[in-house]
Amino acid sequence: MLTLTQRCSEPLAAARCLHLALTAEERCRSRLYCQSEEGQALYLKLSRGTILRPGEFVATDDGTVVAKILAKPEPTLRVKGADALSLLQAAYHLGNRHVPLEIHASHLRLAADPVLQTLLEQRGLTVTFEIAAFCPESGAYPSHAHG
Repeated sequence: MLTLTQRCSEPLAAARCLHLALTAEERCRSRLYCQSEEGQALYLKLSRGTILRPGEFVATDDGTVVAKILAKPEPTLRVKGADALSLLQAAYHLGNRHVPLEIHASHLRLAADPVLQTLLEQRGLTVTFEIAAFCPESGAYPSHAHG
């Protein structure tokens, strides 16, 4: 099993490159046993508070092995409104509940949840279940590791 301990901007030319598909929740974990798309067993051991984004790289201490982070498709709800105001109001209500949310000009995406689906449908929004990559907003403050 390989242990990945650090972010890196670009892999070394000689590095072995793997691909690591993680759900939105898994990309927020600093400790995680997982498996690369190539079948390699991996252990993420990152600084607390690290939030990985698709397209980033994590590496072993010596940089000889890197894994590119991918957004793993997962159960989601795609929310569309009749107009921009209804979509903004939905984002407001979901934000009040601290729901991780992916925001687009034409729709919202959130993790599948039947209670939230009912709430949104009762507000007149169109909610569609999809298996899709989910990349919620990271929040108001830049992510950084806490010591």
